[in-house]
Amino acid sequence: MMNHLRTGILLAALTALFGVIGMMLGGAGGMLMALVFAAGTNLFAYWNADKIVLRMYKAEEVDETHASGLIRRYAEMTKALARNAGMPIPKIYVVDNPQPNAFATGRNPENAAVAATTGLLSMLTEEEVAGVMAHELAHVKNRDTLTMTVTATIAGAITTLANFAMFFGGGNRNGGGIIGALAIMILAPMAAGLVQMAISRGREYEADALGAEICGRPEWLASALAKISNGAAQIPNETAEMHPETGQLMIINPLAGGGRDNLFSTHPATQNRIDRLMAMRGGGGSVRMGSVPNAGAGAGPWG
Repeated sequence: MMNHLRTGILLAALTALFGVIGMMLGGAGGMLMALVFAAGTNLFAYWNADKIVLRMYKAEEVDETHASGLIRRYAEMTKALARNAGMPIPKIYVVDNPQPNAFATGRNPENAAVAATTGLLSMLTEEEVAGVMAHELAHVKNRDTLTMTVTATIAGAITTLANFAMFFGGGNRNGGGIIGALAIMILAPMAAGLVQMAISRGREYEADALGAEICGRPEWLASALAKISNGAAQIPNETAEMHPETGQLMIINPLAGGGRDNLFSTHPATQNRIDRLMAMRGGGGSVRMGSVPNAGAGAGPWG
């Protein structure tokens, strides 16, 4: 309940930021227009943000009738995990991208989708993929998908609105001329990003914990996180670079990140997440980034 309350307050702060930008650009009328735009953005994001994200990443829905063995097994595993978790089976997608990563989206568990990149499926063991998909299903079950997708949409819209400041706010007395317009351009997206990051980090820890319960083996997800983090640091994700507001949807930040929990990271530090998972298993911090053991008993790739 407290987490939902905190998230609601932060989402309200994003909406209020729309109004502040509108006030600075166009006075009371501008604020009203900005708030109407924010309400419209929220409504549009509720119904369509998942489709936008999937289209943005050129995700393809898995059709088990003609999917390859690897992708078919990924789909079957995800469905089995969803059944074990007592939740509706989401639509399952694959993204042709070499960076190992995964995400979930959708307005509720009945209208949700999960996606994994080809890089993730080729890099991880079957057990590690199970840990990752359990994490994504946890986001769906916790209804994080709506919050995270709407937040990404609003943050992107705030950045767009702030960019209008240079064209429409330069001479406005409420905006302080060109200096005020520049301040809006720089500070508004930064403020939106900070709120977005604050929402995202807490939900990642919760999804890790519930995901470990769904798959039953915390070390599978811990090992996967270490591999994904190392892979994401070395393999760029061009789509995420063009749309950085979507980075919070991924299991690991697809952009360059630091090694600590701080205001400017969309995700908790990976080693912190690993340590918490290993503590659930009772194994301490036996999985370390940079030197990653295979999680499964077979310890081999899918093939």
